[in-house]
Amino acid sequence: MIFDKNNFSSEVLNYPGLAVVDFFATWCGPCQALAPVIEDLAKKYEGKAKIGKLNIEESMELAQQYGVMSIPALIFFKNGKEVKRLTPGFHNKEELIKETETLLK
Repeated sequence: MIFDKNNFSSEVLNYPGLAVVDFFATWCGPCQALAPVIEDLAKKYEGKAKIGKLNIEESMELAQQYGVMSIPALIFFKNGKEVKRLTPGFHNKEELIKETETLLK
């Protein structure tokens, strides 16, 4: 899923459960390496959690609002509130599965 300034409130802040947002940019190497991992997780947790990406260049105000200073930055929201943040750099699939499973409990 692609999050942006138009759907962030409805898809993340008003989502009744776990939402994971990958703040990224197209020019960021580690972001590109993380992209297939995020896609796999979105499929794995479909129906259990909402997982997607937010391009900081297209939604700069959201990146600023959440204090994203380096990317990739993964912010986990539960019931619309930030509960975990992983920054910066690449995080492997196993680490992200562990974090997601913990937060789904």
